Amino acid sequence: IPAPMALALFISLWPRCLSGFISLPALSPLSLTGKEGLTHLPSLGPSANPAQGKAHLKQCDLLKLSRKQKRLCQREPGLAETLRDAIRLSIMECQYQFRYERWNCSLDGRTSLLKRGFKETAFLYAVSSAALTHSLARACSAGRMERCTCDDSPDLENRKAWQWGVCGDNLKYSTKFLKNFLGQKKISKDLRAKVDIHNTNVGIKAVKNGLKTTCKCHGVSGSCAVRTCWKQLSPFHETGKILKLRFDDAVKIFSVTNDAVGHSELVGMQRRSHSPKSPATPRSTDLVYMEDSPSFCRPSKYSLGTAGRTCSRESLSLTILKSRLDVSLKSALGLWPVLV
Repeated sequence: IPAPMALALFISLWPRCLSGFISLPALSPLSLTGKEGLTHLPSLGPSANPAQGKAHLKQCDLLKLSRKQKRLCQREPGLAETLRDAIRLSIMECQYQFRYERWNCSLDGRTSLLKRGFKETAFLYAVSSAALTHSLARACSAGRMERCTCDDSPDLENRKAWQWGVCGDNLKYSTKFLKNFLGQKKISKDLRAKVDIHNTNVGIKAVKNGLKTTCKCHGVSGSCAVRTCWKQLSPFHETGKILKLRFDDAVKIFSVTNDAVGHSELVGMQRRSHSPKSPATPRSTDLVYMEDSPSFCRPSKYSLGTAGRTCSRESLSLTILKSRLDVSLKSALGLWPVLV
């Protein structure tokens, strides 16, 4: 099954939250703070505990997976619970980031959105792959997966001077497993498939760029005689901020034929240029889309519209400005991974 379709299966699970398949806090998007971590989410219940015999097999059957994905799920007892965590994480972050937008990441219309090439579709693919990458890495370090553990292979100079005494998030295993899970092997010639794969990789890359080394010193009178360090992912809310900025600056693309290799490639408009004669290849961190979005003001097959919601142009402008200034300041101070 192609990678874009595989991830679309994962995203299609989102609306099932409405029927109680996965429990979410009873919060409206406007009441979210961006600090709702997995630890604050409701428990999955006893049936989701991998330790209880083969209960995970039933959990795998409940998930809408391809045949290959179901086999991988059944082989790894902790995977079903991790997938459910990733679904909840992606839903809450998406709804938080779009709480002031016309499209507020409502679960309604999700299936129709996935069939189109809108900017909103691009964000869904990116935030979903990011949530999967993040959740898998955290599950490894938490001991919830049998086939992986802590990240114990740091690429640091003078390794003997570092003591890795804390279980770090295993991003290396996470990304490798995810590519196998989504089936990302061949480069598709189909433009829509290439767009979806590109946006999927943007989400994975955003998580990678948030990986940092955290250390603690141990010694007499506060000296740093021994240093304990581990790899740690940034809070997923920071990844969500990055992806929302990428959404705001998303690149509209079209297809051209590359005679050298004989297949279509993604080419978009030059930034700060309105001339169709100025094509440029999008960066690996750019979200890309194929068609302009609908207004989302009125009810449609894509959303319920904005009826009944309180809208404020000022609050939206201030939110966008604050988000951009926050990222720019952290980048300048070296506290934020700069995506290039």
